[in-house]
Amino acid sequence: MTAALLVLLGLVGLVLGGEMLVRGSVSVAKGFGLSPMVIGLTLVGFGTSSPELVTSLQAALSGSSGIAVGNVVGSNIGNILLILGVAALMAPVAVDPRAFQRDGLVMIAATTACLIVVLNGEATRPIGALFFFSLCVYLAATLWYEMRHQGSPSGEVYEAEAEAVPGPDLALGPSLMIAVAGLVVTVLGARALVSGAVSIAEAAGLSEAVIGLTIVAIGTSMPELATAVIAVRKGEGDVALGNVLGSNIFNILGILGITAWVQPMQIPAEIMRLDIWVLVAASLVLMLFARTRWTVSRREGASFVLCYGIYLTVLLTMATGT
Repeated sequence: MTAALLVLLGLVGLVLGGEMLVRGSVSVAKGFGLSPMVIGLTLVGFGTSSPELVTSLQAALSGSSGIAVGNVVGSNIGNILLILGVAALMAPVAVDPRAFQRDGLVMIAATTACLIVVLNGEATRPIGALFFFSLCVYLAATLWYEMRHQGSPSGEVYEAEAEAVPGPDLALGPSLMIAVAGLVVTVLGARALVSGAVSIAEAAGLSEAVIGLTIVAIGTSMPELATAVIAVRKGEGDVALGNVLGSNIFNILGILGITAWVQPMQIPAEIMRLDIWVLVAASLVLMLFARTRWTVSRREGASFVLCYGIYLTVLLTMATGT
């Protein structure tokens, strides 16, 4: 089986498996009476990030730390410049000031922590545990706030994310089966993707980090892109923005945290030279754009997409030496 076919099958498995996992988990949670807000904040957040998590874990355990770390950094860059950019091009994205000031600042803090770890050159087990603990604290604090402020705009965004999960509510047994099957398909997809990505890197003379930052990162971000497009079509641009912020927080604190906790990793030097700085710059520009009239305009969305194209061009030019 060719490497390209392995990558394609892996991406399909990740997308389908992640969707099944989210559907099954949300249906189980509804059966136990959990509120849509809690489901949107936790299960949907973890579920849409499951392709990145399983892929980074598989890569790290296989000794491909470049793919594991590149997947996280590349996904976060793509979330801002590509996914939010495309969403804003479709329709201006409205920003809720109170929710953005909280989640946006947490995203900046997480990105800063990621910068420090990358520049240090190593993601250790204690760092991974600290990241995951920080994510748990963030989720607990957010839940506490939203429970005390029922009907807040940010709470409505989380509820909308839960209600956006397609499919009918099922009984507990079928829901569990769908969730477990989704997890299995996601794991198998991750194995195929990592195996194919490593083969492509070797054949093309590219580093695993470059493959992780491009093919793997873009592929594992497809659930977020689908969520953003659906939200914008429904006129719920705030859901698209909330999904990007939440995904970036989950990717750093959850995915990088859990992966480093399970398997400590060395950070490839090339990520220190370019990619982490692109992520920091994109995060800061997002904060600036969002605070301008509390809207991400079509023009700003176009600039995001253009910058993403420039970033990929520079990345591949540096990687190939052309």
